[in-house]
Amino acid sequence: MTRSEGTDPKVRKRGPAKAPADPAAEAAILAYLEANPDFVARHPALLRALTPPAANHGRGVIDFQRYMVSRLQSDVDLLAGENNSLVHTARSNAQSQSRIHAAVLALIGARSLGELIEILTSDLAVMLDVDVIAMTVEATGSEVPCVAASGIRIVEQGSVAKWLGRREAMLRSAIAGDPAIYGPAAGLIRSEALLKLSVSARTPVGMLAFGSREKDLFQEGQGTELISFLGAVIERLIRAWLDLPS
Repeated sequence: MTRSEGTDPKVRKRGPAKAPADPAAEAAILAYLEANPDFVARHPALLRALTPPAANHGRGVIDFQRYMVSRLQSDVDLLAGENNSLVHTARSNAQSQSRIHAAVLALIGARSLGELIEILTSDLAVMLDVDVIAMTVEATGSEVPCVAASGIRIVEQGSVAKWLGRREAMLRSAIAGDPAIYGPAAGLIRSEALLKLSVSARTPVGMLAFGSREKDLFQEGQGTELISFLGAVIERLIRAWLDLPS
């Protein structure tokens, strides 16, 4: 009696037959991958599907192929994460730039110095998606600056240097708002951007503060180019309304 193939221990079951190689198809795939070098980065699961199973090469023998593929998978995952972060940052920067442009146009459209300050200290907070925008001006001894009636906070001499040191701008996160800057709204502030204002050699130094209830909206290390540009526009507009030299 002949043993059946299923009962003969020497006969092994074969897996699914491997499709014969198709040179034309392989050439087309290779051409596509060369034309789209980011394909694998966009489809990292492909590498996992192509990873060969661990092979038993004998005691003390290391499977470098599997190690290299695993390392490549990690690199692809890291690249995908960095790419997503860059996209998020680019979108955020574009949104911030659009808001600053809208704020500048609103300030330029002011018909008086009082309206300019009104837009600056109220409307711009909505435009820039912050909770408070405060402007402070240092007093000059017993003399009160002429813009005091506009609602700008007057602070002691040296206050701006105390807050900013020698810097022109500073971003801080996870902070408690300073009442000298924000007044009653200080308890709301958890992060801020501070910007020095130098309107003219004939006027006292001032400071513009952007305060947010979000503790990480402003963080050390972020760029200050946009708010510095806004500050430069504000300096020029105030100087023009007061008819002052640079």
